Amino acid sequence: MKLLIVSDSHGDRVILKELREKYQYDVDLMIHCGDSELRAVDPALKGYSIVKGNCDYDEKFSNELLLGVKGNKIYVTHGHLFQIKSSLLKMSYRAKELEADFVFFGHSHLLKAEMIEGTLFLNPGSILLPRGGNEKTYAIVEKEKLVCTVRFYNEKHEELTELGVVYS
Repeated sequence: MKLLIVSDSHGDRVILKELREKYQYDVDLMIHCGDSELRAVDPALKGYSIVKGNCDYDEKFSNELLLGVKGNKIYVTHGHLFQIKSSLLKMSYRAKELEADFVFFGHSHLLKAEMIEGTLFLNPGSILLPRGGNEKTYAIVEKEKLVCTVRFYNEKHEELTELGVVYS
């Protein structure tokens, strides 16, 4: 299984189109964790599974998605409804309730990958407005058998090798 995860693009159509062109035939799913600031019918969002962020106003977006890919349960939410800037606790309760293998979220504009009780929690950072001295980023998650690899990339599609992590 191979997934592209992006978040907090805040109106940047160009990068979303560029990511789609680069990865659409290379990944099983393209996920946007909210704050696209685009309408659900915007062509830049074609091919993305997307949730509603606190800066999204199109009612066609859902606050959360539960997706299945190759036997894996993937929970996607923006994070603002779970106060993720304080703690992942509330979101982890929801993940347990859904029996999620992966939780993808945004909102804080801070990239993060953490394994909590066998579930990968991942924030790809922001592809437009990063915080914490980080670059503009997105993530690629690959799972093969029992090994899960997380790679972060900047907007030039250069891998940030020092930030990657492997869980087995």
